[in-house]
This record gives sequence, C-alpha cells and structure tokens, in this order.
Amino acid sequence: MNRAESRSTPKPTPTSTLAPLERLLASLLHYGTWVASFIIAVGLVLTLIHANGGVSHPEMMLGMRIVTTGIVLFILLPVLRLVLMFGVFLRERDYRFSAIAALVLLIVAAGYVTGAYLAPSMAG
Repeated sequence: MNRAESRSTPKPTPTSTLAPLERLLASLLHYGTWVASFIIAVGLVLTLIHANGGVSHPEMMLGMRIVTTGIVLFILLPVLRLVLMFGVFLRERDYRFSAIAALVLLIVAAGYVTGAYLAPSMAG
C-alpha cells in the first residue's frame, strides 16, 4: 500500500451530499419550524404577562392570536413544501413530478374547501 492509498479521503458533510431540492426543503422546514416556534413563544409570553398583570380580556386575546398565527404556520409548512417542490420541478422542466405536486396541492385545497363548507353545517 503506497502513501497515497493510505490517506483517507475526507467524508462529505451531510449538506454537501444533498441535492439542491433537498437542501431547499430542509432549509424551509428547519427555519419555518424555528420561526413558528418563536412566534408561539412570543404569544405565550405576552399572554402570561397580560394574565399576571390583571389586564383586560382583549389584551390577553392579542397574545393568543399570535400563538394561533404560529400554529397556523406549523400547519402550512407541509403545504409550503409542496409549493416549493412544484416550483422547483417546473423550473427544472420535470413535468411529471410537477403534475404530481400540483395534484397533491389540489387534493389539499379540496380538503380545505370541503372542511370549510362542512364545518358550519356540523356546528349547528
């Protein structure tokens, strides 16, 4: 075994082995999770401050609205992932995967519309 063969090649870092789409998706989900968590934390802190200060009900509701915004962002992250995938596939002219992503987005939208339509009729 010569000296060149005995040298170990550096192992690739996890992000260097990922495809560009996978890096984009990982970044979206990573930073989206952090942003949503931060928004929820801010809302909880505001709610606790207002609750301990004996503040009126409308001011406490602001903190809860902020928490709700963070929760909505958590719910939207998979949808944003689909939108990102759809855009990347279109840009790469991979029409088969673009169609699949569009179909999944349509199914999600149909579920949302159906839920929004049926929820009021089930409540009362």
